[in-house]
Amino acid sequence: MNWDLVTYSFVVGVLASAVRWATPILFAALGEVFTERSGILNLGLEGIMLMGALSGFVGAYNTGSLWAGVLVAAATGMVMGLLMAFVSVTAKANQVVAGLGITILGGGLSTLLFRLFFGLRSKPPTIKTFGTEPIPLLSEIPVLGRMFFSHNVMVYLAFVLVGVGWFVLYRTRYGLALRAVGERPEAVDTRGLNVTRLRYSALMIGGAMAGIGGAYLPLANLGLFWTQMTAGRGFIAVAVVVFSRWDPVRALVGALVFGGAAALQTALQTLEAPIPSELLLMMPYIVTIIVLVGVSRRAEFPSAFAVPYSRGEG
Repeated sequence: MNWDLVTYSFVVGVLASAVRWATPILFAALGEVFTERSGILNLGLEGIMLMGALSGFVGAYNTGSLWAGVLVAAATGMVMGLLMAFVSVTAKANQVVAGLGITILGGGLSTLLFRLFFGLRSKPPTIKTFGTEPIPLLSEIPVLGRMFFSHNVMVYLAFVLVGVGWFVLYRTRYGLALRAVGERPEAVDTRGLNVTRLRYSALMIGGAMAGIGGAYLPLANLGLFWTQMTAGRGFIAVAVVVFSRWDPVRALVGALVFGGAAALQTALQTLEAPIPSELLLMMPYIVTIIVLVGVSRRAEFPSAFAVPYSRGEG
């Protein structure tokens, strides 16, 4: 193991990398917090993120605007969220099966559409990504400055949405209604609020956020799209939501746990650690499983979680 590489700059770089790894998961997890607070389990995040990655890339590639790519990805995610809402809320299908179906659909459709848009090329199409924009003064703080305030604008957007999500969920009437519909949808119904509409809106928010999370990969990180590029991040986002106990601020912590494990895996490879590369690649997912198992024992799911609602029943 090459310990000579372990310098102050190297360690801080690993910490900053953890934040970048965490960002796409944080976007998806924030949206899923709203979805699960409404009582709906959406296991289709992986497929929605893939469609967001493709649509964001195609939008940016054709318009020359990265922000146009972000908006297209959010819109695509909302459409996928609407599909999940129709299947799980209106048709009242099993939410686990419906979510897995959305994931399979997103994986296959994103691959098909990419080939239709770009064909088979020896060199994949690329775009210019969001550049690093350090925040004046804050980026100069030792360690924390480079870790949190020396990134691209999408990382900052994710941080802002943590606060926005917390405010909406705990300080607005909509947030109160959403939390109530996940606990006692029949009580919400008797108060004259539309349970179906609330759950549809939550799935649309969750879909839009997952779409943006997927778009982060080609627009802010890699500059290109390839099939299955989300690599399980959608499922990890679901685990992060359970870890966070459905709270936006704790979702940030949960995303950073995975991001830290992923950054550490990369750092160990750089240091030529005497650990099989296959085991290093598994590290982020192993950490996620361990954390999820430990926390889920104490997690209190919403009372109406994954239970379809029909007026006059319950």
